[in-house]
Amino acid sequence: MASEGIRFFPDLLRSFDSATFSGSYQAVGGPLPQNARVVKFTNNSSVGITLSWDGVNDHEFLPPNSGFVIDVTTNRDSVEEICLIVIGTQFYAKGSAGSGLLYISNYYTH
Repeated sequence: MASEGIRFFPDLLRSFDSATFSGSYQAVGGPLPQNARVVKFTNNSSVGITLSWDGVNDHEFLPPNSGFVIDVTTNRDSVEEICLIVIGTQFYAKGSAGSGLLYISNYYTH
């Protein structure tokens, strides 16, 4: 039987309603259940959102109706060079109450 190689899978979509922002960091979904290769952040809300990977420090800002992708495996030539966002990583967000949702999607291989 031929090898099927490495397969690419989506994790469950995480979302957070910006109407419930309190100005303090709040967890968005649960921690990553596997090492992620690609993570996409989409701010589909009316307010700016600050993101954190530890719930304490500010790591990224997303203006209203914006987004960005972190692809940590782009242009890697060998397995030794692969960088991953580790299992158990929890994303946090804060902002002022607004309307619309923050979405976080991630992808992994198996």
